[in-house]
Amino acid sequence: MKCCEKAPTSLFIMTLIPFFNLAVTAQTGISEKAKNYESTFASLKAKVSADRIRRGVYCLSEDPFPRRVLNYTLPGHAASTLEEADAWILKQLRNAGYSPKMDETKVQAFGRDLTKPLAHQYAPPPAGSPWYAAHNIFADREGSEHPEELIIIIAHKDSQSWIASPGANDNAVGTCGALELATVLSDYKPNHTIRFIFCNEEHTPWTSVTAAEAIKKSGLKVLALINLDGIGAKPPSQQGQLTNVTRYSSPEGERLADLMARLNEHHSLGLKQSKYLSDSPGDDDGSFVKAGFPWSVLNIGSMPYGDPNYHQEGDTPDKVDYKNAKATVQLTLAAVLHLDSYGSP
Repeated sequence: MKCCEKAPTSLFIMTLIPFFNLAVTAQTGISEKAKNYESTFASLKAKVSADRIRRGVYCLSEDPFPRRVLNYTLPGHAASTLEEADAWILKQLRNAGYSPKMDETKVQAFGRDLTKPLAHQYAPPPAGSPWYAAHNIFADREGSEHPEELIIIIAHKDSQSWIASPGANDNAVGTCGALELATVLSDYKPNHTIRFIFCNEEHTPWTSVTAAEAIKKSGLKVLALINLDGIGAKPPSQQGQLTNVTRYSSPEGERLADLMARLNEHHSLGLKQSKYLSDSPGDDDGSFVKAGFPWSVLNIGSMPYGDPNYHQEGDTPDKVDYKNAKATVQLTLAAVLHLDSYGSP
């Protein structure tokens, strides 16, 4: 069709919302499935709370947990700050009606190489470094029709083990974004199982590898995985904008990134949404791509990552853009509901 030609009415309607896989014609209008999706999203979107995210981030990166690592314990406390943060996350999930579970991976704290740029001073653990028991936390909303197919929201809950950083943008905000989704979806009855995973990426080895390999061994299918890390974090030049980048490393991931863009526009969420092709799978979403689950992406505030306090002591909760985090959580919510209703894009 040439650009100047007028589209038939039925085709015009389809071009407005092609990504919904709706049964749309000029005669029948929008399907019941589409109506259910739209009404459910509108209802749950209104429940997403920037203030609840903010309170959680302050808890996890200032008081009572100044950082979240296995190699630091507050004076007078019996457990490390990461173990205490784990207990707090478990409590939030139980309060939302979940029955969370944990696994265990032996990890070490990273070493530090002072000759490298400040944001990248992590190094292999020194010889003889102690091993710690690290835990993934899992919480499920079991699907009624396809319980063996998972829609996963993942976020790393630890802060940097080689430097005394509060880790507010990296990644208390992603952790609290995932908790917010769990809270908002606590009464939702999904067709597919929605799984929340809170893992550890700032110790070594990454515990998302353990989670991915366990799912692979179980034979479960990952319909999609969305990693929340540094949501809303951006360089000073982008302050005042609501930004989200969906990074991908596979053709399937690009389709998820394109879905994010269409949902952002369709629901008028106000994000400056873009996509970014990674040279190779990385971060916790990359653990799943490497395990054979290509429908895995990262939602992050900027790419290349532009937070000037990245991996530094200045990554504090007062520097988090909570309005941006809320919008990113709403976009991720739209993606979860769309995937649950229509499957892979």
